[in-house]
Amino acid sequence: MPKRTTHEESTCPVARPLDVVGDGWTLLIVRDAFDGLRRFGQFQKNLGLAKNILSARLANLVANGVFELAPAADGSPYREYVLTEKGRALFPVITALRQWGDQWFFTADEPRARLVERGTGAPIAPMTVRSTDGRVLRPEDAEVLLP
Repeated sequence: MPKRTTHEESTCPVARPLDVVGDGWTLLIVRDAFDGLRRFGQFQKNLGLAKNILSARLANLVANGVFELAPAADGSPYREYVLTEKGRALFPVITALRQWGDQWFFTADEPRARLVERGTGAPIAPMTVRSTDGRVLRPEDAEVLLP
């Protein structure tokens, strides 16, 4: 099997993180962690993912500082996968992807999981890209400056 192309030398801040979170299974693992899953068996059961693939994805996430292994919260001999600060910083990414998916991949009457504010049950406001002075920016309002 050919080795995957790496983006570690790229000057693009979109390309480099794709080496860590660039496949669908990895993003679903991170989503599940935000939804409260912490153990290998929980991820495996929820995703239905082959153990070898899940193991490789989790090892990659630990190696890249998205998760850390911690003793099980219940005192059992198991280890749990806990989001690090770097991993928790993916929350806006996962939220934006949820909102995009909700808007473009479901009909109005189709049931789907919803992200709401804990405690109030209120929907999360749509993610927006804003200027430093608070204005909402559209794609044509931004440009990429190359080094």
